Amino acid sequence: MLKLLKEACGVFGAQDFKRDSVFPYIYWGLRSQNHRGHQSHGFITFDREFNLHRELGLVPKIEREDLQNWLTRLPGHVGIGSIRYTTSGGTDEESLIKGIQPFLAETDNAKIAMAFNGNIVNNSQLKREIRVEFPDFTYACDAELLCRKLLLGLEESRSLASSVTACMRDVEGAFSVAGITQRGELFAFRDPCGIRPLCCGYSEDKNICAVSSETVGLDIGGLEFDFEVEPGELVVASENGFKREQLVKCESRALCGFEFAYFARPDSRIGDRYVYEIREDFGRNLGKEYTEITEDADIIISIPQTSNDAAYGLHEETGIRWERASRRHRYVTERAFILLPRERHSTIDKKINILDRRLHGKNIAVVEDSIVRGDTTKTIVQKLRRKGAKRVDLFITFPRIIGPCFYGIDMATYGELIGSKHNAQEIAEIIDADTVNYQSLEGLVRATGLTRDKLCLGCITSEYPTPLAQKMANKMKERFEGGHKERGRIYELASEQTIS
Repeated sequence: MLKLLKEACGVFGAQDFKRDSVFPYIYWGLRSQNHRGHQSHGFITFDREFNLHRELGLVPKIEREDLQNWLTRLPGHVGIGSIRYTTSGGTDEESLIKGIQPFLAETDNAKIAMAFNGNIVNNSQLKREIRVEFPDFTYACDAELLCRKLLLGLEESRSLASSVTACMRDVEGAFSVAGITQRGELFAFRDPCGIRPLCCGYSEDKNICAVSSETVGLDIGGLEFDFEVEPGELVVASENGFKREQLVKCESRALCGFEFAYFARPDSRIGDRYVYEIREDFGRNLGKEYTEITEDADIIISIPQTSNDAAYGLHEETGIRWERASRRHRYVTERAFILLPRERHSTIDKKINILDRRLHGKNIAVVEDSIVRGDTTKTIVQKLRRKGAKRVDLFITFPRIIGPCFYGIDMATYGELIGSKHNAQEIAEIIDADTVNYQSLEGLVRATGLTRDKLCLGCITSEYPTPLAQKMANKMKERFEGGHKERGRIYELASEQTIS
């Protein structure tokens, strides 16, 4: 997917009870998940004290001759790492640097390191609470808020479990966390709705315990997946394996539905299935739901890379040839969202190559994972037209996005979402496609293997799993429909009082 869309973040942590250096596991765990965050990365290891390395950009390639320098700078048998995209805090360079994870926070009596994937909804209220105890606190991002909230609990109780319980009770939003205590213990926990993924695994000899946003983070290090952290659960690594404690009852499980369509790598597992298998079912569903459109198609193409598996499923269902006539330029890595508006379309156009000889004069079924703002999709459709496509029908695996996300995807207002203002036919006209055909909500849910009440589908149903998010969404929609100008992320601008 080539969208002006900022993604979720990713975390990884590991502890080696043979007391060997754990940095290589952290490094490869992050490299395998760099698709979840391109903006910055960081590592913290522990060896009687915390060692920190953080910088902007992708996780770097480490040359063999530089490896010893990295091991010397980041020693220790336990460590955590994070890759990040900004869904809270500023986007200027100074703010991006301040917001690099993992975070390290301390008081006179406690110290903790934490990597975070998610987004806090009661952001404004939590800032006020933190500033009571830390008057000089300047907000960098939600990860720092949660880290300081956890630190305050440790200062008061000296108990990790009670501190995490306080976070789960008082913080609304999505948070999957990997952390290290000042005693060098690796821990992880997940919000009571389980909105963002988090899993645990071991080495074959059980000497290494690891936590990861996705199972690919375990796979790349030769670690075996063991279990998904349950919503509301705290896990702590020990020489006897992970100690698991359910701290808060999960009242409403709500895994983000967008993980299946876009965020997660196709070779990751969610539940008992690989993501690519689910995406293939998305394509099959589209073939079953739109037979009157597909019967006139000559070929199928996909917008690489997250749509490839769905295109294969559509091909299997319909028998139409999947022509791999769209290819992504592997080393054109600029992210469109950081460019000036006048530069965006040019960069998107350069990222994908269309093989015109295979498309000229053909009716093309184009498979895409989602349409958020529509400008990227329009650019691709126009390119297909220039290459001689006779007809362009779009097949979209994720249902029409009609509302903002409060849990870690930077689509924060109604006005920026083409689906909040227009139906499928209108969107087709705007982006110059012949038709736009969304997978049904029922088809999406069925393919995931979960039930609708176990998924967060707020951006496509306007039904959110947490109360303040629902209240904010309702108020935002009312204001938007009333013609009020949206000023940015409401969870950073508003308090509970201003939206009640």
